[in-house]
Amino acid sequence: MDTNKKNREHISAFGDGEIGAADLELALAALDLPEGRQAWELYHHIGDVLRAQATPDLSSGFGACLAEKLAAEPLPGKRAAAAASGLAAEQTDIAAAGQR
Repeated sequence: MDTNKKNREHISAFGDGEIGAADLELALAALDLPEGRQAWELYHHIGDVLRAQATPDLSSGFGACLAEKLAAEPLPGKRAAAAASGLAAEQTDIAAAGQR
C-alpha cells in the first residue's frame, strides 16, 4: 500500500478516536509531515462542513430586491458618472436572473 495513503488512514482513525494502540505512534509521526498536517486540516474541514446546519432557502424575489436596494445606493465620486450609463442595464440583467 502507498505510504502516504496509509498515513492518511492513520490520521483519519486518530481523528475519529478509532486508532489502535499499535498505530498511534505511526499516526503521530505522520502528523509531523507537511502532508499529514494537510490531511488533518482537510479532515477537520470536512467534519465542520458535515456538521454545519443547512442555510435557509432564499425567497424567489431575493435577487430583484437586492438589485433594487443596490441601485438605490449612491455611488462615490468618479464612478458615479461612468457607471450611470452601464449600471442600470447590468442591474436589470441581475434582477432578471434572480427571478429565474
